[in-house]
Amino acid sequence: MKSSNCTLFSGGAKGAEEEFGIQAEKAGIEEVNFTFEEHGIKRKRGLHFLTHEELKKGEVSLTYLSRMMNRSYAHGPKLKKVLQSIWHQINNAEEVFIVGKILDDGTVKGGTGWGAEFAKMCNKALHVFDQDQKEWFKWNQDRWKQHTPKIRKKRFAGGGTRFLTADGKKAIADLYKTSFK
Repeated sequence: MKSSNCTLFSGGAKGAEEEFGIQAEKAGIEEVNFTFEEHGIKRKRGLHFLTHEELKKGEVSLTYLSRMMNRSYAHGPKLKKVLQSIWHQINNAEEVFIVGKILDDGTVKGGTGWGAEFAKMCNKALHVFDQDQKEWFKWNQDRWKQHTPKIRKKRFAGGGTRFLTADGKKAIADLYKTSFK
């Protein structure tokens, strides 16, 4: 697969999303960063400002999400918009790559966890680089399995933690190198 035929769907925020975008640009991959008014982002390439109507398409109940994720989510308007923009990233992708931390209950830490759970619900290939374990894992229907991923679909999402470590940054760069030799 040629990198020039691919599109990264992300959010352009500091950390993992920013690094996925940097690597996409280096590889000649189109980039779509879903955002909304008054959202602080690092990537300016491929910006798609979500309209009110588009944001509504990605709306999810915070009560439902809290139960599903085994944690509570604040009821702030900005958090809701972030979760709605993540919905667009995952919905537009055929496979998903996330950098963060897999928790003991099988969910992924933080708001990024919603993206992982939504990918599971949509039965999309889901890969997570756990920064603590320094390993890639793939969701295999009911559990995480260690593996080395490659980008295999033309439309993929890349996201994760704002607190990207050197290992996380290297994992993203290596993913692109392995996928597009």
